[in-house]
Amino acid sequence: MDRKIKVAQYGCGKMSVYSMRYVYEKGGEIVSAFDINSEVIGKDIGDIIGGGKKGVIVQNVKDAQAVFKKDKPDVCIITTMSLLQDVKDAFLVCAKTGVNAISTCEEAFYPQNSNPVLTKEIDELAKKNNCTICGSGYQDVFWGNLITVLSGATQSIKKIKGKSSYNVEDYGIALAKAHGAGLDLATFDKEIASADKVSDEERKKVIDSGKYLPSYMWNVNGWLCDKLGLTITRQTQKTVAQTYAKDLKSSTLKMTVPAGHATGMSAVVTTETKEGIIIEAECIGKVYAPEEFDQNDWKILGEPNTEVVINRPATVELTCATVVARIPDVINAPAGYISTDKMPTPIYRTKALNEYVK
Repeated sequence: MDRKIKVAQYGCGKMSVYSMRYVYEKGGEIVSAFDINSEVIGKDIGDIIGGGKKGVIVQNVKDAQAVFKKDKPDVCIITTMSLLQDVKDAFLVCAKTGVNAISTCEEAFYPQNSNPVLTKEIDELAKKNNCTICGSGYQDVFWGNLITVLSGATQSIKKIKGKSSYNVEDYGIALAKAHGAGLDLATFDKEIASADKVSDEERKKVIDSGKYLPSYMWNVNGWLCDKLGLTITRQTQKTVAQTYAKDLKSSTLKMTVPAGHATGMSAVVTTETKEGIIIEAECIGKVYAPEEFDQNDWKILGEPNTEVVINRPATVELTCATVVARIPDVINAPAGYISTDKMPTPIYRTKALNEYVK
């Protein structure tokens, strides 16, 4: 492409501070921005990013379709919520107007195994209007491609075991609430944990209805199996409240989480495959105590055993950098809902983004 890539930013909260700046630093340009927050609408995006006015004013999301038709962005970055149902409107407005879209929505990473009906709806509309829709972010590299690359150096695999933690304070109130942060344990059990205390048959019915609440690893395990060519025979999920012995202040929740209440949750997803390989992946999202920090620990058990441990990854920045680096892959991909296991392995973009577009 012989011009700058034109990018729309959908959601101008904490993540967009990085995603928009990274677009400019990689030779792209923001042509429009949207939010639902009246305190953000009307601001110049330069006031969000820092570094001076950019001449792009944040508009109401309800105006996105008309603005897309006028500005014709090449791609839209969606940094709002964590469930596919919650980003449905954003994806559909992109698909209707033929705008490629990439989202930090965790379920969007591989929604085929958690909300297949909505995924199909988005896929068909995107194909009709010749655009690509996908999800990416931290998990694309650190829970996905990193693991499959290491697997490529392994003679035989019996089990893949992963554990990753993140501070819900970094991602906004919607994510914190989805993790049950701030709830007493009885309410946590009723509103969060109970969803997984069902039979396989009952879970499938909920998934088919589009009302399933997957943890992040539910979609990651599906992505890993697809990328590695594994056939899933059974997949289960268990969520457990995380607690702390002292009160913890949460700026995101605008409250103090009482000692013994849920600071968040741990979700363990176990996937059994026809090939005999088991994937057991755990994600822990919570309001951190002062001594806690992000961790990413994966083990490949077989011949040989391999373990990779990454302490204190800058999860927010890595998420946004991955999304921005993926922009050429999204534009180059075929039309439809294309998860990133079908795209090239992420690489560092040494040149402007447009120079990687075919």
